[in-house]
Amino acid sequence: MVSNSSASSSPFSSAAEGITGGYTGGSLTIKVMIAFFLGLAMYNAVELQVLIFGTFKRFRGLYFWSLLISSMGIFPYCIGFLFKYFSILTNAKWFSLLLLSVGWYPLITGQAIVLYSRLHLLLTGERRDKILKWTKWMIIVDAIVLHIPTTVLTIGSNSDTHTKAFVDGYNVMEKVQMCGFFLQEVVLSSIYIIEAIRILRSSVQMHTKRLMYQLLAINVLIITLDLGLLGLECASLYILETITKPAFYSIKLKLEFAILGKLVDFVGGRNPPPPFARDEKRSSSALNGGTDISEFVDLTKVGTDVTRTSQPSQPKRTSTWSRPGIRGQDFDLEIARLEHVETLPSEARIPNGDSASPRY
Repeated sequence: MVSNSSASSSPFSSAAEGITGGYTGGSLTIKVMIAFFLGLAMYNAVELQVLIFGTFKRFRGLYFWSLLISSMGIFPYCIGFLFKYFSILTNAKWFSLLLLSVGWYPLITGQAIVLYSRLHLLLTGERRDKILKWTKWMIIVDAIVLHIPTTVLTIGSNSDTHTKAFVDGYNVMEKVQMCGFFLQEVVLSSIYIIEAIRILRSSVQMHTKRLMYQLLAINVLIITLDLGLLGLECASLYILETITKPAFYSIKLKLEFAILGKLVDFVGGRNPPPPFARDEKRSSSALNGGTDISEFVDLTKVGTDVTRTSQPSQPKRTSTWSRPGIRGQDFDLEIARLEHVETLPSEARIPNGDSASPRY
């Protein structure tokens, strides 16, 4: 876009420049903001890479790849705009356009796929299948309809022929694609908000409520950040919109990484694995919130399923001795615990040589 307000004294008057070339204004404020926001976005992207590879044990799945690719897309997007606005590659402007275009696709659509990849954890039944189907096609259609025309108009705006026509078309298409992607984010975030409210109404557990409140707050913040970007675009502040976009999206990715990963534990808590599966590890139990009682009980001495309540119809076991209040599986558990403790070596029962009693 040819600057039509560069002569103004306001530091933000030249923020509409940059469509057809680099930043030609003399505002130090704008230059500092360009460097700050693009640098902040790349810093967040580096931090995301460290968090992703330091957290995931298996590098696979839609959530992992969408989070990884969308965060990596921040780098070419920011570097491309740094080259473009500061006219670093004046003889290779197409390289800058290539970088920012390559980064823009995973930055926007990748963010939507990150949200989509965790929707199935909250939705249930046939309703889940319908919502997942329609949201998937919404993301695909938006990517084709909004990304491709904008890219063509961006290239045309920086060409040497018919620049004015391409710039006029770009100004319209830029606002259209911003509104389209904003509505896409609103739809995805609204699904999380609705499901979080539904779970809050029915849940009585505090940790579940805390998780749903966090999910609710983060998705409201996502919509708020998108509203800010949309406001900058509607005000035709092109430079401010393009430099704050990667910073806002990197913040959204970090928030989503922090909360969406917890949904796996939430769903696992609602659908725990069968208790006391007799495998070689015995690494979990339904007792005590998942505590492994094999650390202080010899499970081979237990003849009944201690994770289930006793049934009145089952006959009681008899023994040469008994204690009040110990019946059925409780009796088995007590026998196994005592026999296990008796077989422990003295140094295992008395840590550090102290005379303290063994811990159960």
